[in-house]
Amino acid sequence: MQPCRLVADDLACRRGDRLLVRGVGFALGPGQALHLAGPNGIGKSTLLRVLAGLMRPYAGTVTATGAIALSDERLPLDAHRPLGAALGFWRRLDGPTGAAHDFGLDDLADVPVRYLSTGQRKRAALACLAGSGAAIWLLDEPLNGLDTHWTGVVSHVIEAHRAAGGIAVIASHLPLALADLGVMAMAAHVPEGAD
Repeated sequence: MQPCRLVADDLACRRGDRLLVRGVGFALGPGQALHLAGPNGIGKSTLLRVLAGLMRPYAGTVTATGAIALSDERLPLDAHRPLGAALGFWRRLDGPTGAAHDFGLDDLADVPVRYLSTGQRKRAALACLAGSGAAIWLLDEPLNGLDTHWTGVVSHVIEAHRAAGGIAVIASHLPLALADLGVMAMAAHVPEGAD
């Protein structure tokens, strides 16, 4: 894996006219992971979109070395295609750079994406992320909709990514069972007087 680094310097994020968080700063290198912890609506997803370069920060800067992949509630698969063909599109696009992990999707290859359950959709999104070859993973609530078995698999996949020199930033209101995980309490960055 190529060397990677992700640095946030005094970030502030807005949604509409509302300032969600400010003063967010961290620096992550190969093998490191950060848990953005806090309740729903506090700004975790917005911060991930800023880190991914999909939104501009209200203030501060993001510096990244290495490719970034985001897995959020927007499934990156054509809902009308069978799952196998939809995943194949990304495999052809990303090439053989990503790691292959078993997310238990083989039996669903002929099922149109739109018919997948919540957990199946989450596993398909994570399969896309793992196959991307990106060094920096941004994961928004990666355990939502997953049972105990698949929660363990996802934790293992994240740990394998880190062991290979990757970075993971995980937004979740749930606790995460990952070794040496940095935790950023998002509530500490909510401006005074914010709802």
